[in-house]
Amino acid sequence: MTADLSTAPGALTAAADTAPSVVQTVDWLAIAPPTLTALAALLVLVADLFLPEHRKKLLGYGTLTALAAALALLIPLRAGDRSTFCVTTGAQACSYTADHFTLVIQALVLGGAFLTALLSLDDTRKLPAGEYWFLLLASAAGAALLPASRDLATLVVALEVASLPAFALVGIKRGDRRSSEAALKFFLSSVVATAVMLLGVSFVYATTGTLHLTEIAAHLDDVPPVLDTLAKTGVVLTLVGFAFKTAAAPFHFWVPDTYVGAPLPIAAYLSVVGKTVGFSGLILVTVIAFPSYADVWGPAVAVLAALTMTVGNVAALRQKADRARSAVRLLAWSSVAQAGYLLAPIAAAAYSSDEQIGSTVAYALMYAVVNLGAFAVAALVARTKPRNRIADYRALYATRPLAALALGFFLLCLAGLPPGIIGLFAKVTVFSAAVDAGLGWLAVVMAVNVVIALYYYLQWTAILFRSPETAEATTGPPASGTPHRFRAPAPLTTAIVLTTAVGVLLSGAPQLVLRFAAVNLF
Repeated sequence: MTADLSTAPGALTAAADTAPSVVQTVDWLAIAPPTLTALAALLVLVADLFLPEHRKKLLGYGTLTALAAALALLIPLRAGDRSTFCVTTGAQACSYTADHFTLVIQALVLGGAFLTALLSLDDTRKLPAGEYWFLLLASAAGAALLPASRDLATLVVALEVASLPAFALVGIKRGDRRSSEAALKFFLSSVVATAVMLLGVSFVYATTGTLHLTEIAAHLDDVPPVLDTLAKTGVVLTLVGFAFKTAAAPFHFWVPDTYVGAPLPIAAYLSVVGKTVGFSGLILVTVIAFPSYADVWGPAVAVLAALTMTVGNVAALRQKADRARSAVRLLAWSSVAQAGYLLAPIAAAAYSSDEQIGSTVAYALMYAVVNLGAFAVAALVARTKPRNRIADYRALYATRPLAALALGFFLLCLAGLPPGIIGLFAKVTVFSAAVDAGLGWLAVVMAVNVVIALYYYLQWTAILFRSPETAEATTGPPASGTPHRFRAPAPLTTAIVLTTAVGVLLSGAPQLVLRFAAVNLF
């Protein structure tokens, strides 16, 4: 359905002789996924006022229903040929575009939020339910809006709509000092990064006189020499904000403490959806808005990629399998390292073509599935061992063989080893993108980091299958008491089964990911 929003007919007639026609169109189907998610957030918040305490769980099921409906609304958009909020002033420029790139990222974001909701259903008993589900839906709505944004104003607004509720979600455990510290660190560092990014956006606008990404690209093709330095500064500062969201080094320092302090489902959400938001924004501004300055952002992103994967893997090596090390902290450093691999194809796009972006999208899809699966198993272990240390995973196979097999599979996928074929396939596509772009040095850095990552992924995998007797002989009695079985909640079991099934399916047919992730932004 399309509706025309314009000024009064008399005003249009009076202005017709002095100004170009300005027409805005709203395609309600195109904007349906983020709109439905936002409306569901408001509905959940209002419903929380009237539901008695023993019925608060209905809010969680309502959230799942809304996210599933938003995912279903992507199906009629699969042609990827819709744009809306378009202003015609001599040249066509739209603020919202539902192309194939948008739909793939929205599927990833909404799917990640859906799995986060599954992890949260039985893990929010001590949290304010209404606020929790409202904030999760609000953040997901902003994350779904961002990949469709085609002007800097909408892009910044979507980024903040996705981020601000996330700050509150990290600190939602009232009275928990660690949670409050994590939220404060996350908030302050994010605010600084956003301020820097807004300064860069203002420089870009001062140089080009427009906020639409395609129009910015056209104007940057012919920047007067006197404004060239201002334009380059604006490009670099704009990238800083998105580098923070992607947890790229040296803007990664907030990640470990934030993941450990946040509720476990929110740590999973930030590791996948939060990271996807940053990468999709980075792709849009570099490939669509700033192709003329590829010689500026290309080398910068390549260096960020090498630094990020190295810092993340070296820090993860320090997470030894002893009692003091947190499994969530190890996953946090692993998330930083994986961000480096995700950055590599973006850097490659500066030297070859935007088709390299498909490698980043494919890697992001693989990473989302297996990382959410790993967090789902961590949530299961946390039911009996709240401190969730690496040592708590010893002999998991003896007590929960299916969960141990699933986690082992996820870790091997992250390491890029069989039978995690999808992880290996994703890493190969990233290597290919770097080599095809002539970034041989970056491919070498990636190869070294893959070998480094094998150590801690395989070490954790081996711990899962140690016998209880070996664990006691090596480390003494388990710190959290004798392991005992309990009936795993159905939503948590569903999340583990879903992620495992998708991971196995994609390992058997990895070409499905590449076909689905193939994008062309021009």
